[in-house]
Amino acid sequence: MKKILFLFGTRPEAIKMAPLIKVFSQDSDFDVRVGVTAQHREMLDQVLDFFKIDIHYDLNIMMPNQTLHDLTAGLISRITNEILLKEKFDLVFVQGDTTTVLASALAAFYQKIKIAHIEAGLRSHDMQSPFPEEMNRVITSRLADFHFCPTENSRDNLIKENTANDVYVVGNTVIDALLEGLAITKQNGDEPLSEKFSFIDFTKKIILVTCHRRENFGEPFLDICNALLEIADEYADVEIVYPVHLNPNIKEIAHSTLKRDNIKLIHPLDYNELIWMMDKSTIILTDSGGIQEEAPSLGKPVLVLREVTERMEGVDAGTALLVGHNKTTITDETARLLNDTVYYSKIATAINPYGDGTTALKIKNIISATL
Repeated sequence: MKKILFLFGTRPEAIKMAPLIKVFSQDSDFDVRVGVTAQHREMLDQVLDFFKIDIHYDLNIMMPNQTLHDLTAGLISRITNEILLKEKFDLVFVQGDTTTVLASALAAFYQKIKIAHIEAGLRSHDMQSPFPEEMNRVITSRLADFHFCPTENSRDNLIKENTANDVYVVGNTVIDALLEGLAITKQNGDEPLSEKFSFIDFTKKIILVTCHRRENFGEPFLDICNALLEIADEYADVEIVYPVHLNPNIKEIAHSTLKRDNIKLIHPLDYNELIWMMDKSTIILTDSGGIQEEAPSLGKPVLVLREVTERMEGVDAGTALLVGHNKTTITDETARLLNDTVYYSKIATAINPYGDGTTALKIKNIISATL
């Protein structure tokens, strides 16, 4: 029996790890352990509860005003001493591009434990954007033993960096999680969420907004807010719903700027609430990587609020448009989607390049055959 450790710290990581934890836990050939660093405490806990994930190690690492170097050093030390030295692991799974991923990969490498990187090979080709995530995934690719890429483009990125062994194109587990999450939400019924969000007028066209990345702090975020105000003023039949991130760089500006009756600023959504709201939406404006991948499976056009994205497959496939923080571009593209039904349909019906919901099983089968 092989002992497998899943290490993660944020809500997006937990969402994308959940399908893997499930399929490996159901296979008697594997002894599964789960460790969390809790970079996102409350948001992480909700996903763990929703997908019924049992935790074996909880570092609860975050402290107020923690710097990146303090976080990274603390993670490497605590992951090593409080997890990796406690049991003998055959493989450590990491997902994505967070500081937890970098620290976990380094700690495992120092202990000579094999590393599997989920969502490998994504590149913006700009070390400063997203910062520090681009650096995190580049370094993790140099340390990992297994590279599970969502698309051919991500595999090509690794090959160009001379990483050609044990590279597999499997899709993205976020689609597995989305489909399972929607099934759970449907089973629980629509009424509880409809009642909770009864202050939102769902007879209107819903524009869902998520914006939280560091690269959008300051003037870029003000530009985005001004675009939202113009859209709200122009279209009375539109309701803009914005779950505002708790980071003060976002929260304070959003609440002081976005004052319109048809702009609803709400608390961050639990995962089941988010996918439910996405399903109710007409258009999604986001700087989130996960939503860029999820929304096409729901037939929702995505306007990406970033200057560059490491998920160009969606843009190339026609499921997403890269609009950055330019006010005119955001308003023009939103207007075109609202007014041009043919254009809207073309984007809404484009094929999702990120998979069909079988990624976790593919990864498990590869590990079973090669580890």
